[in-house]
Amino acid sequence: MKLKNSLLVMTMIVTAIGVSLPVKADTVEARCDVYPKGEDRATSSGICTFSQRQGAVGIQLENGERYDLRPVGDKPGNYQDNNGRAAYRQSGLGDRGQIYRLFDKSIYVYWDTAPYGQNQSSSTSSPNIARGISTLRANDSNSRINVRTQATINSSAPQYGLTGDQVRVLECVEDQDTIGSDLNWCKVEFVKSRAVGWIRSDFIIFADGGE
Repeated sequence: MKLKNSLLVMTMIVTAIGVSLPVKADTVEARCDVYPKGEDRATSSGICTFSQRQGAVGIQLENGERYDLRPVGDKPGNYQDNNGRAAYRQSGLGDRGQIYRLFDKSIYVYWDTAPYGQNQSSSTSSPNIARGISTLRANDSNSRINVRTQATINSSAPQYGLTGDQVRVLECVEDQDTIGSDLNWCKVEFVKSRAVGWIRSDFIIFADGGE
């Protein structure tokens, strides 16, 4: 009888210990390019560690800097950093990685660690550029897509494009028209006409499949 009670106690202790142990976060090695806010040139680029658990995100740079982002609100992609400042995840890299907009910088996280890791891909292009031919889109196939002179809806639109038009993306910047927007404005060149202007990213199907 005493032996049974001892086994029962040990089982309860092991179970309690097992429950109290933290679950290991999903952690991967990645490549991180860091851009100061408003700049289009990275100040650092190298191997980093990306982790995600229960919506919280951790980014550890090779220089020792770490950024911990915890989710806030009901809208996915909204975070607060270590100091309680707003941060958010932005689209634009498709399945190549993720973009995080922080208070004073942007961090582009690429799953392919080339040229620093062992992956075979040799692409080192700017994260602002989708290589290849992208395509314009709209909810209404007959709609005219404004091609603006600047990266804002408040600028003039002397030209327009149509659904299916092919363009080359020259550069992209974050949308400043709406606070918390996860969109970009992209400077594009039309393949046929060679016309150049700015189009918001939700009207573009990028060459890499992203939006």
